[in-house]
Amino acid sequence: MIAVHQLGKTFFTHEGREHPAVMDLSFSVPRGEVYGLLGPNGAGKTTTLRMLAGLMQPTAGTIAIDGVPGNSDPLALKQRVGFLTANTGLYARLSPREVLTYFGQVRGLGDAVLREQVTELIRLLGLERFADRRCEGLSTGERQRVQIARTLLGDPPVLILDEPTLGLDVLTNRLILQFIRDAAAGGRTIVLSTHHLDEVEKTCDRFGLMHRGRMLAEGTLSELRSLAGEERLSDVFLTLMERAEQGRALDGAAPLGLVPPLVPNPQNASHSAEDGHVS
Repeated sequence: MIAVHQLGKTFFTHEGREHPAVMDLSFSVPRGEVYGLLGPNGAGKTTTLRMLAGLMQPTAGTIAIDGVPGNSDPLALKQRVGFLTANTGLYARLSPREVLTYFGQVRGLGDAVLREQVTELIRLLGLERFADRRCEGLSTGERQRVQIARTLLGDPPVLILDEPTLGLDVLTNRLILQFIRDAAAGGRTIVLSTHHLDEVEKTCDRFGLMHRGRMLAEGTLSELRSLAGEERLSDVFLTLMERAEQGRALDGAAPLGLVPPLVPNPQNASHSAEDGHVS
């Protein structure tokens, strides 16, 4: 469903120097899988997700979603993707129902289909209690549920979720993670990015661990545990990242998709201040 090959994105600093945010990134996600794209600030996760959603053009490499090449047909790619990001706001003076109606019209849905989808999404995500209240009066969790409903308009086969549980309380967090599992069980393909590694251990089928714009390691949780000799996903990532920083080979049998360990690059280290802004 998703095929990424040697993807790269380079920005320029205010001094005119090149800053490679994503480099030679390759991975694939089959239909119905939840793929966790994980890593620290500055790893290149958000930049990668924006390229997958068609909001940013790659400097190098290719992206294809549902057989549609994003390089040659970015609009068709966008039509197959529902994109959730913490940076997308809601119109304060509109209600959730009005917000969903507006974005459905932007997607080109016909009136009858749009009314049906809005009604179903309000039911599916439990928005009935506040569906006609202005968004300015909603809590963080309520806003996030509206945002997720927005990503589902048009029934896209692929969902790209950037920090879907950011700032949520425990109960809403659990609801969102359960929704993600149910959406995958229903046939949707999901790429999920988060800083909270341990909370998605049971949500994702496979993981790609990014560091300094590259894929550090990729595999199922059991494969990554075996590789690192750790149980918790956060400990797995820290162990593999430390080995990569030291330029050491990764011990043990490599899981499918494992990339060579990184060698520290002094030039990359000099751009640490910019990493948080572009990744």
